[in-house]
Amino acid sequence: MAQRFELLTTPIIGLSLLQRRPLADARGYFQRLFCAEELVEFGWTQGVAQVNHTQTLEKGSVRGLHLQLPPHAEMKLITCLQGAVWDVAVDLRKDSPTFLQWHAEVLSAENKRSFLIPQGFAHGFQTLTDHVEMLYCHSHAYQPTAEMGLNVFDERLAIGWPLPVTAMSDKDRQWLLLDDDFEGVSV
Repeated sequence: MAQRFELLTTPIIGLSLLQRRPLADARGYFQRLFCAEELVEFGWTQGVAQVNHTQTLEKGSVRGLHLQLPPHAEMKLITCLQGAVWDVAVDLRKDSPTFLQWHAEVLSAENKRSFLIPQGFAHGFQTLTDHVEMLYCHSHAYQPTAEMGLNVFDERLAIGWPLPVTAMSDKDRQWLLLDDDFEGVSV
């Protein structure tokens, strides 16, 4: 069986970028978005408990930065189905050598890449185009009591958003800044 994914490494251990390999012919193409059997070698070790689809209408919009705390910590496989985003993952793993470091990648319908985000990372994105659609596979179902978020404007993180922020939810705008006592999350 041909591999439908190629691993592209990132500077943060455990955070992976996957290049999807579609099968194409004169009709168009077929591409695999998720396969537990193939993704296990890239670090996906759990089943899919929830699949979410988002649509964001306006270029410059930001969603995130979100994560679920243990015991509901989740892995995420993030795919852009339409348009393009600047997708960000922030390492919040306690005792990680890359604690509080972030890495971003452009995900788009055209480049056919997905972000494989392990437990202990916050995730968010900024739309680079209008009319963006994203697909998220989660290893755990959403639990409101386990939700945590980071303020996207936190100077301690110093995320260099590529565009001015045009839209954001009130909830995301109100996440607190990290204080010096924040030691990370255990996964």
